[in-house]
Amino acid sequence: MRREEWSFLDLIGGDNLRVDMRSSIMKPRSKHLRIYTEIAVLFVACIALNSCSNPVKKTNIILFFIDDLGWTDLGCYGSDLYETPNIDKLASEGVRFTNAYSACTVCSPSRAALMTGKYPARLHLTDWIRGYKPPNPKLIIPDWQMYLDTAEVTIAKALKKGGYTTANFGKWHLGDEPIYWPENHGFDVNVGGYRWGAPGSYFYPYHGGKRDKRHPPGLENGKEREYLTDRLTDEALRFMEQQKEGPFFIYFPHYAVHTPIQAHDSITRYFKAKVTENHRHRNAAYAAMIRSVDHSLGRLRNKLKALGIEEHTAIFFTSDNGGLELWDITDNGKIRAGKGAAYEGGVRVPCIVLIPGITRGGAVSDAPIIGMDLFPTILDLAGLEVIENDGENILPLVRSPGQPISRSALFWHYPHYHRGGATPYSAIRMGDYKLIEFFEDGRLELYDLATDIGEEKDLRDTEPELLRKMHQKLQLWREEVNAQYPSENPDYKEMVND
Repeated sequence: MRREEWSFLDLIGGDNLRVDMRSSIMKPRSKHLRIYTEIAVLFVACIALNSCSNPVKKTNIILFFIDDLGWTDLGCYGSDLYETPNIDKLASEGVRFTNAYSACTVCSPSRAALMTGKYPARLHLTDWIRGYKPPNPKLIIPDWQMYLDTAEVTIAKALKKGGYTTANFGKWHLGDEPIYWPENHGFDVNVGGYRWGAPGSYFYPYHGGKRDKRHPPGLENGKEREYLTDRLTDEALRFMEQQKEGPFFIYFPHYAVHTPIQAHDSITRYFKAKVTENHRHRNAAYAAMIRSVDHSLGRLRNKLKALGIEEHTAIFFTSDNGGLELWDITDNGKIRAGKGAAYEGGVRVPCIVLIPGITRGGAVSDAPIIGMDLFPTILDLAGLEVIENDGENILPLVRSPGQPISRSALFWHYPHYHRGGATPYSAIRMGDYKLIEFFEDGRLELYDLATDIGEEKDLRDTEPELLRKMHQKLQLWREEVNAQYPSENPDYKEMVND
């Protein structure tokens, strides 16, 4: 074929799109058929070229992980004082989970589980770092791991490998040494994340005095009375502007609403004027801290809209453990106890998911989910291969909130003491039933959460077969994850009151 006889496809597509009309496969039988053939191939080629020049845009991901936020600490979860209009709007546009749980009753294990998708018991990271050692304990806690091993694959590592730019803004608390900080766990940017689990102060320079060594990285050069929640949000907004072409992953573990309970005076006064003796929630400063978190979410969503990337950004919002009832900080309502406890108040948390194009506004799911579930969910949403983990991909629940979840049980293992009074325990939720095993005396407690969310009616004597079945499943799970146990204290002497 002479060059002047090449088809139009040869001229626009080069070698990859050239159709050799002498081919025995494509050889036309007429001039008209040849024209029709070239038009058809041209149409397909144009589609292919357009697809290559306009690839599918990956979803940006923002993960809020609020510290110590209780199950009833939001307007959309029933608070009678705290005002959370931006979070409530997120719930009205996404999916709100009513049976969401943290992986542990305290922070560090829940954070490790969130990052890796693995149970804290499997990681042997089972208490907040550096933990609590009570005087004269009946049991000696195990030799647990006080850092997240850098060999673990985190959400950030997986997303970074998949082309995402990754950033941490806020609390880390997964190891004392810098080698265990966010930069070595897959984060390109780290602002505020290091060894400490709480600031010395929520106002710049964020430490409690000259002798206080708490100086969060990346938060230098602040202004007088600058508030930590606001400053972290400022840093996140700058990152979004720089990375607006995406894809990006923002892990936003606010230090709020952890102690010390401090907030802007004007907002605290506003809530103090609202509190009456009929309010269940009465802590005005805590209400102001929650308001600051809500404002942070609102600012990020406004920035997404301004940058034109709102429809390409998924938002996950949850907490690391139940609300802290000590010192009258908050009230967890109908659920029993609070942070540190084996009961629902220690581990039941808010969880809201918004994924444009997938979630249907105002949906509610009663399916039991847990912190590790966000690991496979986020990786699947990003189109990445999901490695082995203990979580359950909840994208099907997000798409269709009314359907049940496939797994048979959830587990907790806390072989430690908590300053709130909790003692070493394990627990399992199977269906609507929850079994707790206390290690000090081997006591078992069984509750039907569907009819007794406050865990007031122990069914251990009326449901012996169910008790046996659940206890056996709990024991098998502990063996499977190689859980660590507390041991007897040979020097223990029971305190006797005269």
